[in-house]
Amino acid sequence: MKRRWFRISLVGPLVLAMGLTAVSTTTTAGASVRNASSASGTLTISNESGELWPCSFNPYNPAVWGESVGFVYEPLVFVDSLESGRTTPWLASSFAWSGGNKVLTFTIRKGVKWSDGTAMTAADVVFTFDLLKANPALDLNAVWTVLKSVAQSGDNVVLSFKTTAVPYFYYVADQIDVLPQHIWASIKNPVTYADASPVGTGPYTVSQCSGQNIAYKSNPTYWQPGLPKVKTIEYPAFTSNDPANEELATGVAQLGAQFIPNIKAFYTSKSPNYHYWFPPIANVDLFINLTVAPLNDLAVRQAIAYGVDRRRVSQIGEYGYEPPSNQAAIVTPTFGSWLDSSLLSKYNYTYNPAKAMSVLEKAGYKKGPDGIFAKNGKELSFSIINIGGNSDWVASVQVVQNELASIGIKISPDNLSGTDFDNDLYTGKYQLAWDNEVGGPSPYYELRQLLYGPNSAPIGKLAATNWERYSNPSTDKLIGEYAATTSSTVQHSIVNQLEQVMLSAVPVIPMTEEVDWYQYDTAAFSGWVTPQNPYAQPAIYILPDDEVLLLHLTPK
Repeated sequence: MKRRWFRISLVGPLVLAMGLTAVSTTTTAGASVRNASSASGTLTISNESGELWPCSFNPYNPAVWGESVGFVYEPLVFVDSLESGRTTPWLASSFAWSGGNKVLTFTIRKGVKWSDGTAMTAADVVFTFDLLKANPALDLNAVWTVLKSVAQSGDNVVLSFKTTAVPYFYYVADQIDVLPQHIWASIKNPVTYADASPVGTGPYTVSQCSGQNIAYKSNPTYWQPGLPKVKTIEYPAFTSNDPANEELATGVAQLGAQFIPNIKAFYTSKSPNYHYWFPPIANVDLFINLTVAPLNDLAVRQAIAYGVDRRRVSQIGEYGYEPPSNQAAIVTPTFGSWLDSSLLSKYNYTYNPAKAMSVLEKAGYKKGPDGIFAKNGKELSFSIINIGGNSDWVASVQVVQNELASIGIKISPDNLSGTDFDNDLYTGKYQLAWDNEVGGPSPYYELRQLLYGPNSAPIGKLAATNWERYSNPSTDKLIGEYAATTSSTVQHSIVNQLEQVMLSAVPVIPMTEEVDWYQYDTAAFSGWVTPQNPYAQPAIYILPDDEVLLLHLTPK
């Protein structure tokens, strides 16, 4: 399955409790702790990424930060979505809201060092936020659209917001990784900086990197006592599922993060130590480039939404592991309480080929001799980009291709490498695309990623999210109003209005519910995430949960 970099959450409104996970966050004040002597063993990760590693570790480059965040770079706070949004102080030892939830103060942990031995301080945190402000391309979650200022006050960092901003805690605390000022201040172009030899506060450093493999070694001065317990991590690159799955089935790799067809026969039957868990988290979507005609015609998008049987996509493409989505983009049962069922019934985007063709005919489209609908000489014929190494996604797109052909819309798959796919998707150089946004602690976060105008970018420029280039000031206003209220009732009302946007404008078409792909081998390591102990999201491409998972693992 394709790598994804953002944290993905499964709970309702974020709980800002000061709870701790099983990973200790205490350390000796003013001193770092040597951990190298206690670490042992080698963990091999099998995660089909669809590309060879570029050996770049810039944590603000969406194409590569999955190899740096959690391993090398760390956030201020970890938000555990699988345990009621519980928060664990990380590089910040504590935090507090004030000023009517418009001021957020982090106390920066003492005794933390960068992997080159330099002390990490509050100045590094302020520098990181200022760097995002000075370089909007790095501000992947558009936090400076709501931030007013970030300032240091002794060991504290004070964030002042333009309005009540509790939902933004997730973005500023969990999704921003602190950079070393003494290194990054001299970088001329931080947006394009490769960061080939990253210096972070995290539990690992990059030992060696090639296109085929990244080797991480434990950081001997990591600030959490006795951690990490795993000395070496091998992260080979895979451009397709099959060899990655083979490494899991034969025990070469102990941690997996991709689709395995017929997983019981191929994987779990091979050993009683082999396990998997696929919690639903967000949606896999058919992204529609809204700047391309005639995809900018609502009737065409509606016809596609009616013309695809999402259940067949789920069963054939995903072996039923990923349930079919709804057009409102509300993952159920995870966020079932947020779904406006009456609104969903009103638009009724169930599979209906006859209605799909009727919508097109009413909009003036007519079938030509080849059976393809056309209008003003322009056929409904589109290419769809996909990652060729994702065998499940390839199969899913084939289902979509066949079903749309039966209603007079021609789809031509273009299966790309992960690198080419990311570039085309983020810059808007595509017609249709098969991919997923990643969500957050409530449906608001995924809907914000899909619909928030400031998250997007002009064609040719990198867009962090909102790859379809949807833009509507009224929708942006709704998203801003959600962040300005702490009322659950008001938040539900706003999400219902965002569902209305998804149903009426059809800017994106959700197809299946994205699950956290996760396979694990208990023979050599203990401490895994399980349904009974969901201390973090388990997929290695979920950040910064990947770090929390790795820090829990203990060689047997």
